[in-house]
Amino acid sequence: MSPHPSRQYARNGLWSRTAVPRQEVDLGPVEFIPLGEGRVYVVAGRSLAVFRQRDGRVFATDNRCPHRGGPLADGIVGGGIVICPLHAWKFDLHTGRCVDADVTLQTYPVRVVNGRLVVEL
Repeated sequence: MSPHPSRQYARNGLWSRTAVPRQEVDLGPVEFIPLGEGRVYVVAGRSLAVFRQRDGRVFATDNRCPHRGGPLADGIVGGGIVICPLHAWKFDLHTGRCVDADVTLQTYPVRVVNGRLVVEL
C-alpha cells in the first residue's frame, strides 16, 4: 500500500507528516480594498473574501458563508469579526469560528508586503 501523498514512512515504521508546500499569491495593491471593507478575489478556483479593517489589519477567508452561502465580502467588518449580509451570522476573522453556531469558516494567511496583498493557499 502506498503512503498518503502528504505523509512519508519513517524508518522506525511510524508515519510522519511532511510539509505541504503553500502557494503565495500576490492579489495586488492593498489600496484596492478601502478601509473597513472586503473584496472578492478568485484564486486557484477559490472565491476568497479579503478584508481590510479600519485599523489596517487584513484578513482572508472563503467568501461563501457556510450557513446559506452568503457573500461574506459584502458583510460588515470590524473588530476582527465579519457579519454575513444575509442572516447576520458572525465569524471571527482570526480563527474562522462562528460566534453564533458550531461551524468554522476557512481562513487563509494574508499580509501586506511592500503595499501589496499576499495570500497563502
